[in-house]
Amino acid sequence: MSFIRIALEQCRSARRVGLQKVTLVRDISQSCISHQELQEAVKDNSFEFRKEHLIKPSSDRSFRIPVEISIKYLQSDAYKHTYGDKPVWLMYRRNFKGHFQPKKTRKTCIRNQVITTTNACPICRDEYLVLDYRNILLIKQFISPINGQLYGYEKTGLCQMQHKQLLCAIYNAKNYGTISFDPPFIKYDYTEWYKPDVKCTHDH
Repeated sequence: MSFIRIALEQCRSARRVGLQKVTLVRDISQSCISHQELQEAVKDNSFEFRKEHLIKPSSDRSFRIPVEISIKYLQSDAYKHTYGDKPVWLMYRRNFKGHFQPKKTRKTCIRNQVITTTNACPICRDEYLVLDYRNILLIKQFISPINGQLYGYEKTGLCQMQHKQLLCAIYNAKNYGTISFDPPFIKYDYTEWYKPDVKCTHDH
């Protein structure tokens, strides 16, 4: 009987020590919404569920601000109080791991119409900044006044999606004539128009 009792005690201790189910930290939900409901809401892109339970008002990007309102915003007192006379990207600092800054910025700050990062780029963090060829005061902040070249994303901190939007806005602004620019110098190959080995003959 003692052997049976010892065996039962060993089985109980093994259950307590080695056979306990460990719950990972990432599986713990800090709110009443379970992890499965969260994943289903993201996949289904349910606006009502997202609006009421998941999304902060400051992170919601489901409503797009018209460019006309953005133009008025850049001339308002709220914009001057926030940015002053400096460009919108000047005071922005990227968060990165390690000692060296990555060459490329993140692909996008907004996924499923929601800001998914705590340090969004200068355009994504302010919903009233809309990149458009008509928004001249905004796109001129990303062009050097010295040589007219476009600042790179490694300097402005824009995500790749907003940088592409900036390229499209500047391209359309040049086509529509809303901004002035110097045309690039073209070096022609004049050998296509004359042959130096052929002598000219004149009729007398």
